Amino acid sequence: MTDHITSKDGSTLAVDSLGSGPVVVLVGGAFNDRSTVAGLAMELAPRFTAVTYDRRGRGASTDAVREAGGGFDVGAEIDDLAAVIEHVGGHAHLFGHSSGAIMVLEGAMRGLPADSVAIYESPYRADPELPHPPSDLLDRLTAMADEGDRDGAASLFLTEAIGLPPEIVSGMKHGPTWAFFLDKAPTLPYDVALSRPWEFVDRDRLAALEVPVLAVHGDKSAPGLMAGAKVVADSVPGARLVVLPGEDHGVLQHPEALAPTLVEFFG
Repeated sequence: MTDHITSKDGSTLAVDSLGSGPVVVLVGGAFNDRSTVAGLAMELAPRFTAVTYDRRGRGASTDAVREAGGGFDVGAEIDDLAAVIEHVGGHAHLFGHSSGAIMVLEGAMRGLPADSVAIYESPYRADPELPHPPSDLLDRLTAMADEGDRDGAASLFLTEAIGLPPEIVSGMKHGPTWAFFLDKAPTLPYDVALSRPWEFVDRDRLAALEVPVLAVHGDKSAPGLMAGAKVVADSVPGARLVVLPGEDHGVLQHPEALAPTLVEFFG
């Protein structure tokens, strides 16, 4: 069932609900919309009401701020998450993948009514030995989004934020998913504004969280993504860390590998 709800600034959000039981809101990361977490929702639906939504500016959701010529405000995305939680009953368990992981943590740190929070590979900068993007990445990405340069924005994000070699990105442009990436490219500054990968994660803010937290990463993932999950588990009092064997950052393509861990935690 798809509902269309209104966020604080007038943006319309497309929200899907599946199953019954305690509510779990699922939030995807960069290049994601509600379709990319739909498989995980189906795995959870026998035990939970799994809720997915298109983040602003993606899929069937609008972005009133951008349409009015405004910038990329993380607070607007937190307001969207708050609107979704209110729509589904006023409180919920939260799950986030990648930048979506940072968003659900940020929401909880800002006081949203989260029963618990599970994250998969939050892309925090946590290891000083690993390379990181320059501090002007957000400004350059925003300029490309403002100019409508979808190809440039997607390429810049994949090379500098993700760290893929340019030749790999060039090859991706001839693949079947590039059109999907281009469709989401104008929203990439939101993901970078959430993660701020040129800054070290603020462990003190994480340490102030008082909800149950689960951090998960795959044992085949990049070292920086592993570190981003571990820093959450190390910083939040009482948090748990789970490592999924054989999985990497693309775990949403194998929801059956992740679902049992979430069922056990949320249940």
